[in-house]
Amino acid sequence: MTEAFVVKREIQIAAPLASVFAFLTDPLKIVSWMGLEASTELHPGGLFYLKGVAGDHARAARGAFREVVPVHRLAYSFGWEGGEEVPPGSSLIEIDLIDKDSGTLVRMTHSGLPNAAQCASHDKGWAHYLDRLADAAAGRDPGPDNGPVHKA
Repeated sequence: MTEAFVVKREIQIAAPLASVFAFLTDPLKIVSWMGLEASTELHPGGLFYLKGVAGDHARAARGAFREVVPVHRLAYSFGWEGGEEVPPGSSLIEIDLIDKDSGTLVRMTHSGLPNAAQCASHDKGWAHYLDRLADAAAGRDPGPDNGPVHKA
């Protein structure tokens, strides 16, 4: 059975694998491109926590790492605290880092989303944040994180 509600994105980043991996796993580096506060426990079953910006208020996401292969792959469950449609641990984010063209190809898949609206919202969020990750990992300042722009 093919899962209908999946976000897939790729981006080439002008930085080595180890640098990009650090920006995905080190809480101090994570908050340089996404969110206000982060916590990671880099082992299977370890915590993934991110407090970010959603409109005019902060929103927290939580999950657990399923795979941690240094500089090559991350997989972790994901969901929003207090979220009814995507609660903590209800979806899966998989990120593969591939050495390519003197940089890193980031291949991200976010599966387990419940419907088309959540898929579209998360797709928009990933587009925003992967661009910010590319800037930060390449040594550019992505500026303050105001979250993806949402239309009312």
